[in-house]
This record gives sequence, structure tokens and C-alpha cells, in this order.
Amino acid sequence: MKVPAHARAHKRQELSVLTRHLRGQSRKITGPRQAILEILRRHPHPMTNREIFAAMPKGRCDLATIYRAMHLLEEMGMVKRFDFGDGAARFELVGEGDDGHHHHLICTRCAGVVEIDECFLREIESRIAARNRFKAVTHKLEFFGICPACQR
Repeated sequence: MKVPAHARAHKRQELSVLTRHLRGQSRKITGPRQAILEILRRHPHPMTNREIFAAMPKGRCDLATIYRAMHLLEEMGMVKRFDFGDGAARFELVGEGDDGHHHHLICTRCAGVVEIDECFLREIESRIAARNRFKAVTHKLEFFGICPACQR
């Protein structure tokens, strides 16, 4: 499976850049926050709080700490939240200079994820904004289907 450009950028991004960003916003770089950022940096697809907790070294922090940290990191624009329609928020690291905008194709059987870099909705988004006199319009779009492995 091809790794999209934004995911490759995440892998190259140094954690020192992220920690400088936290310091720049007068936030402490706690051990759990640094561990969460490292886990997200290494993972190619959005993760739930529980998946992050499972990937965390034992005894490093509790699930409530992860929920609080993810809320803070999202507020700071360091992670982006995705909703795949199953009631669980998923988070992905936003690379430096990246707005994090992309879409996903999710398998409804195995929950596999394919990331889609192209976005054909920008023109439609502009028309909708102009027609309704809105500014700063954005969108979220996820596609759902059955992957080739689950079709067998």
C-alpha cells in the first residue's frame, strides 16, 4: 500500500520541532505528551485514544491522561481529529507546515484505512462559501467501502 506524501512528512518530522512548538506555547513537555507524539509520528494512520494507550509503555500514564493530552494537542493544532463513523475519535499528527487536510477510505469490515491526498472539493467549497457569504469554510469527508482483502 502506498504511503501518502503527508504521512512521509510525518515520519521525517523531528520530535524536537514538536517539543519546541509546545515550549513556544508555554506548555510543559511531559513524558506522556512526548511519548504520545512519538507514537503518532511512527504510526501511518489515525489512532484512537485507546490505541495510543495500548502502544504506550506500561505504567507511563493512564487513559485519562491520554484523553487530556489529545485534547490539548488538538487545541494547539499539532494533531487532527477524524471521525470514521464508529463513535471513536481518531488522531493523526499534523506535520510542520501541513494543514493536515486529506481524506480516508475506510474498510467497513476490517477497519483498514487508505489515505487519500487529493481533494476535489475545494472549488465546490468556494462556491458554497460565496453563495452563502461564509468565510473560512472547510470540510471533512471520509469514504467507506470493502477493501480487496475483505472481498475474498
